[in-house]
Amino acid sequence: MSGKEMATEPTRRRLTSRQAETVRGLTDAAVEEVREVGFDALTVRNVARRAGVAPATAYTYFASKNHLITEVFWRRLSALPEVAGEPGRGRVVEVLREIALLVSDEPELAAACTAAMLGTDPDVRELRLKIGVAIRGRLRAALGKDDPKVLGALELAYSGALVHAGMGYTSYARVADRLEEVAELILPDS
Repeated sequence: MSGKEMATEPTRRRLTSRQAETVRGLTDAAVEEVREVGFDALTVRNVARRAGVAPATAYTYFASKNHLITEVFWRRLSALPEVAGEPGRGRVVEVLREIALLVSDEPELAAACTAAMLGTDPDVRELRLKIGVAIRGRLRAALGKDDPKVLGALELAYSGALVHAGMGYTSYARVADRLEEVAELILPDS
């Protein structure tokens, strides 16, 4: 298989263009399914049916519904353009806001992503690591320096805010505003 035939990798392996289209169809169908039935009722089998593929095909790419929904979040995060501008608090706030708002306009999907990313299967853990590395990279670039304590505090604030919203204590849209407040506390002089 040549490099030109390779497409965006899913979590488990490199894909040909045709396989990548199947995965794209499954992730799109998963979003539609979550909108229609919610995360609790979502099954890989029903997503496969909606995408027009056999359940065995879906399971070739996704080990569980948690894996599938975490892949949806990963793909959306990966598609975000880099935030431009001078490093500092303003840029950090922009990064936190864009990540927090990634799925906020779809409350069912946002809740599904939060629940799915807490999954324990190996494929979810691998994706969660990729997501964490990508978010850390965005925050590091926005901060303009590699300050492990500040980056750790920002990551903890972000992940805690998502869990807070996932538990129903606040809306996903409000999370962005709350993260701005936290960034101001962590980076008061930026």
